[in-house]
Amino acid sequence: MTDTTPAAAPRAATFTTYSPATGKPIAEHPVHGPEEVSRAVARARTVQAGWAALSASRRRDHLLRWKKALATDLDSVARTVAEETGKPAGDAALEVVLTLEHLGWAARNAGRVLRRRRVGTGLFTVHQRASLVHRPLGVVGVIGPWNYPLYTPMGSIGYALAAGNAVVFKPSELTPGTGVLLAGLFDAAVPGHAGLLTTVTGAASSGDALARSGVDKLAFTGSPGTAREVMAVCAGTLTPFLAECGGKDAVIVTADADLDAAADAIVWGAMGNAGQTCAGVERVYAVRGIHAELCERVVERAAALRPGAGADAPYGPMTLPDQVAVVERHVSGAVSAGARALLGGPGSVRAPYVAPVVLTGVPEDAAAMTEETFGPVVAINPVADVDEAVERANASRYALGAAVFCRDGRAGAAIAARLRAGAVSVNSVLGFAAVPALPFGGSQDSGFGRIHGAEGLRAFTSVQSVTVQRFTPPIALTSFAVPAATRERAVRLARALHRRR
Repeated sequence: MTDTTPAAAPRAATFTTYSPATGKPIAEHPVHGPEEVSRAVARARTVQAGWAALSASRRRDHLLRWKKALATDLDSVARTVAEETGKPAGDAALEVVLTLEHLGWAARNAGRVLRRRRVGTGLFTVHQRASLVHRPLGVVGVIGPWNYPLYTPMGSIGYALAAGNAVVFKPSELTPGTGVLLAGLFDAAVPGHAGLLTTVTGAASSGDALARSGVDKLAFTGSPGTAREVMAVCAGTLTPFLAECGGKDAVIVTADADLDAAADAIVWGAMGNAGQTCAGVERVYAVRGIHAELCERVVERAAALRPGAGADAPYGPMTLPDQVAVVERHVSGAVSAGARALLGGPGSVRAPYVAPVVLTGVPEDAAAMTEETFGPVVAINPVADVDEAVERANASRYALGAAVFCRDGRAGAAIAARLRAGAVSVNSVLGFAAVPALPFGGSQDSGFGRIHGAEGLRAFTSVQSVTVQRFTPPIALTSFAVPAATRERAVRLARALHRRR
């Protein structure tokens, strides 16, 4: 007898997310493979045509409506961020607020930044009217991180949408719920353009599928090693690539700095979000005369911090379990190489938490000074003067963020100008992160390209140069009909003009 019962459809692959604090499961999400990702990109491309046809003011209104929805649901968005990352609720809420600031700026300024711009012409092209046009790329792929699962990818998502593109977003496999919620809120706020922002979920294979899907640009945030792998995939189709790959950010403290302000900022920049901040504080170079006093003030403040899962904890667990071993290796390696642990040490690592660690006298070639630790650890080394501090700060293969503490703001800005970092704060840390008009990005192992600000909007456009002939020129040099003598006279005239200073 033949069994005619229909075979059950194969169950789609899924993965489970877990609380970094408790290890308990949070939710199950689908693993989107090449076919699902390709369908998402195709749908986004269809929706994008209507979005790009809108005026800048109409897109602005739609994006501000989405911003309002995010603000209205701030508590639930922050709760999802906190649940997936383990960060305190207050930190998650602040992340949402910063995201709203950037989205609002992108929505309101895209029309001004990207509008058609007239440019001047030269003597031999006076008959032409010339202009620049910034056109949307089409569909932008975004691969986001887990440490700031809303704020960081929205530096690409919000600006790409404001520039007239569609976006397919692949969040970290540790924080997919934040990405799903983000796209759902967009569809609810702007139903006429549902699908313009699509979230696909999964781990590395889903990111690889997005890189191979035919998107018109890929914006990536993650480690330098992974960036190289993704960029190699993009190279196969000459897909433009934007990379933000972390940092080993330095702080310089001069002899006349306000040490209380510097210590307070260093502790917050190094320990906030459990040290899992790409532009946070990992290295400090303090002029020798104030080094000991600065260390005392940093230790005093850091010693008061107790990580935990409670609402009043200053910071939570390590979000990525594997990062705990990296932190332990860096701390142990530094102490073994001769560094002094002024606070904590290898014993501070008690997964999933890491208590604050303050080191000094760390050899400059130790992993704790050359590799991204991404944990609540800070090394404070003495230097002879500002020149040595600048030299050491610039010696890193990372060049993302930095800070300078100096009594005179102008002198601090002069020191900042000598640093290779893509963004520098004077007398604060991460001050640039809250200013939407400022571009953000780095160089070398910190990646390339810029998000945020006018440069961030332009990063998601292609530039088209346009000339319109206003009248027939007296000497048409772009024609075979021009007599040789006429061409020679034009060349002599040009030569005479350009020989003048």
